[in-house]
Amino acid sequence: MIDLSFKNFKEPQSGTLLISDPFLDEAYFRRSVILLCEHSENASFGLVLNNFLEVDLHEIDNDFPDIHARISVGGPVETQSLYYIHSFPDIEESYEIRNGLYFGGSFSQLKAILEEEPSNSSRMRFFLGYSGWDKGQLANEILEHSWIVVDNISNDEVLGTVNDNFWQYCMEKQGKEYKTISKFPLNPNHN
Repeated sequence: MIDLSFKNFKEPQSGTLLISDPFLDEAYFRRSVILLCEHSENASFGLVLNNFLEVDLHEIDNDFPDIHARISVGGPVETQSLYYIHSFPDIEESYEIRNGLYFGGSFSQLKAILEEEPSNSSRMRFFLGYSGWDKGQLANEILEHSWIVVDNISNDEVLGTVNDNFWQYCMEKQGKEYKTISKFPLNPNHN
């Protein structure tokens, strides 16, 4: 018999991912995967990795190199602001989220890197808005089994934008029980 309860065994920290419970009945975060960019006991914020817009960054900012950068909705907070993660340690004012993965920094430097070598687009991702939690809020959601905290998704996988089944992929990567859960339909009546 497979245990279908959703258990969390890791503590959240910057650089870990949050995978939503398959039964989370919250429209915005249903079947989402979030990269925690910063986490402390006072507050946390992260970026939803698998909620894409059908618009290219070049369409929003025509001064930006036309690299077909797929944009994600990072969360419901400050949705008019652009955020980005990347793997360039020399970008000024960026900070390291986890080994080899950085948040923010000089936008003009980022643009220059892309103008010089467009193939560097695979080393960055862009988001409108972010997800945030106040003191104790994320801890409570984890206790309520809304999220599983994982650290076994690589930087290349986090920076990738081609997997439209990223939630299912991340769940399956957690082992046999999660693979079973990952196959549940959004609507149990469609079983």
